[in-house]
Amino acid sequence: MTSVLVVDGANVVGSRPDGWWRDRGGAARRLHEELSVADPGYDEVVLVLEGAAKAGVPAGRDGHLRTVHARGNGDDTILAEATAAVARAGRVAVVTADRALQARVQHAGAVALRPSWLLEHL
Repeated sequence: MTSVLVVDGANVVGSRPDGWWRDRGGAARRLHEELSVADPGYDEVVLVLEGAAKAGVPAGRDGHLRTVHARGNGDDTILAEATAAVARAGRVAVVTADRALQARVQHAGAVALRPSWLLEHL
Protein backbone atom coordinates (compact mmCIF):
# COMPACT_ATOMS: atom_id res chain seq x y z
CA MET A 1 0.00 0.00 0.00
CA THR A 2 1.16 3.49 -0.77
CA SER A 3 0.52 6.72 1.04
CA VAL A 4 -0.21 10.08 -0.57
CA LEU A 5 -0.01 13.60 0.84
CA VAL A 6 -1.87 16.27 -1.16
CA VAL A 7 -0.73 19.83 -0.39
CA ASP A 8 -2.88 22.92 -0.88
CA GLY A 9 0.01 25.09 -2.03
CA ALA A 10 -1.82 28.41 -1.72
CA ASN A 11 -2.93 27.59 1.80
CA VAL A 12 0.50 26.49 3.02
CA VAL A 13 2.28 29.43 1.39
CA GLY A 14 -0.31 31.79 2.83
CA SER A 15 0.24 30.47 6.34
CA ARG A 16 3.71 32.05 6.52
CA PRO A 17 3.84 35.86 6.56
CA ASP A 18 7.14 36.04 4.68
CA GLY A 19 6.14 38.42 1.88
CA TRP A 20 4.80 35.65 -0.38
CA TRP A 21 2.17 38.05 -1.78
CA ARG A 22 4.88 40.03 -3.56
CA ASP A 23 6.10 36.98 -5.51
CA ARG A 24 3.62 34.11 -5.58
CA GLY A 25 5.67 32.15 -8.10
CA GLY A 26 8.80 32.47 -5.98
CA ALA A 27 6.90 31.40 -2.87
CA ALA A 28 5.59 28.32 -4.71
CA ARG A 29 9.14 27.51 -5.87
CA ARG A 30 10.47 27.74 -2.30
CA LEU A 31 7.71 25.43 -1.04
CA HIS A 32 8.44 22.99 -3.86
CA GLU A 33 12.15 23.00 -2.98
CA GLU A 34 11.35 22.32 0.69
CA LEU A 35 8.95 19.50 -0.19
CA SER A 36 11.46 17.90 -2.57
CA VAL A 37 13.93 17.30 0.28
CA ALA A 38 11.48 16.80 3.16
CA ASP A 39 10.39 13.44 4.51
CA PRO A 40 6.83 13.96 5.76
CA GLY A 41 6.27 10.21 5.97
CA TYR A 42 4.33 9.70 2.71
CA ASP A 43 5.38 7.81 -0.42
CA GLU A 44 4.08 10.48 -2.77
CA VAL A 45 3.55 14.20 -2.26
CA VAL A 46 1.22 16.10 -4.60
CA LEU A 47 1.61 19.89 -4.60
CA VAL A 48 -1.41 21.66 -6.09
CA LEU A 49 -0.76 25.20 -7.34
CA GLU A 50 -3.21 27.73 -8.69
CA GLY A 51 -3.16 31.22 -10.17
CA ALA A 52 0.11 33.16 -10.26
CA ALA A 53 1.86 30.50 -8.16
CA LYS A 54 1.88 28.18 -11.19
CA ALA A 55 4.58 30.36 -12.78
CA GLY A 56 7.03 29.29 -10.07
CA VAL A 57 7.05 25.53 -10.70
CA PRO A 58 6.26 23.55 -13.85
CA ALA A 59 3.67 20.80 -13.60
CA GLY A 60 5.14 17.30 -13.49
CA ARG A 61 6.98 14.78 -11.35
CA ASP A 62 10.25 15.31 -9.52
CA GLY A 63 11.04 12.10 -7.64
CA HIS A 64 8.41 11.53 -4.96
CA LEU A 65 6.96 15.02 -5.55
CA ARG A 66 4.36 15.69 -8.23
CA THR A 67 3.23 19.23 -9.02
CA VAL A 68 -0.26 19.77 -10.40
CA HIS A 69 -1.51 23.05 -11.88
CA ALA A 70 -5.18 23.68 -11.13
CA ARG A 71 -7.05 24.56 -14.30
CA GLY A 72 -9.76 26.38 -12.39
CA ASN A 73 -10.64 26.23 -8.73
CA GLY A 74 -7.73 24.91 -6.67
CA ASP A 75 -10.08 23.29 -4.14
CA ASP A 76 -11.76 21.21 -6.84
CA THR A 77 -8.36 20.04 -8.10
CA ILE A 78 -7.24 19.16 -4.57
CA LEU A 79 -10.45 17.18 -4.00
CA ALA A 80 -10.01 15.36 -7.32
CA GLU A 81 -6.41 14.45 -6.46
CA ALA A 82 -7.44 13.25 -2.99
CA THR A 83 -10.37 11.21 -4.34
CA ALA A 84 -8.17 9.54 -6.96
CA ALA A 85 -5.52 8.80 -4.34
CA VAL A 86 -8.08 7.27 -1.95
CA ALA A 87 -9.13 4.91 -4.74
CA ARG A 88 -5.57 3.64 -5.29
CA ALA A 89 -3.64 4.28 -2.06
CA GLY A 90 -3.73 3.03 1.48
CA ARG A 91 -3.34 6.30 3.34
CA VAL A 92 -4.23 9.75 2.02
CA ALA A 93 -3.97 13.11 3.76
CA VAL A 94 -4.62 16.64 2.54
CA VAL A 95 -2.83 19.66 4.00
CA THR A 96 -5.16 22.68 4.12
CA ALA A 97 -6.58 25.12 6.62
CA ASP A 98 -9.74 25.61 4.53
CA ARG A 99 -12.52 24.12 6.68
CA ALA A 100 -14.91 23.57 3.79
CA LEU A 101 -12.19 21.75 1.84
CA GLN A 102 -11.26 19.73 4.94
CA ALA A 103 -14.85 18.49 5.17
CA ARG A 104 -14.93 17.62 1.46
CA VAL A 105 -11.71 15.60 1.54
CA GLN A 106 -12.72 13.83 4.75
CA HIS A 107 -16.00 12.86 3.09
CA ALA A 108 -13.92 11.41 0.24
CA GLY A 109 -11.94 9.26 2.71
CA ALA A 110 -8.82 11.35 3.26
CA VAL A 111 -7.46 12.80 6.49
CA ALA A 112 -7.17 16.59 6.79
CA LEU A 113 -3.99 18.08 8.24
CA ARG A 114 -3.28 21.73 9.03
CA PRO A 115 -0.45 23.67 7.35
CA SER A 116 1.33 23.88 10.73
CA TRP A 117 1.70 20.08 10.65
CA LEU A 118 3.48 20.25 7.30
CA LEU A 119 5.65 23.21 8.29
CA GLU A 120 6.92 21.19 11.27
CA HIS A 121 8.04 18.47 8.81
CA LEU A 122 9.89 20.78 6.40
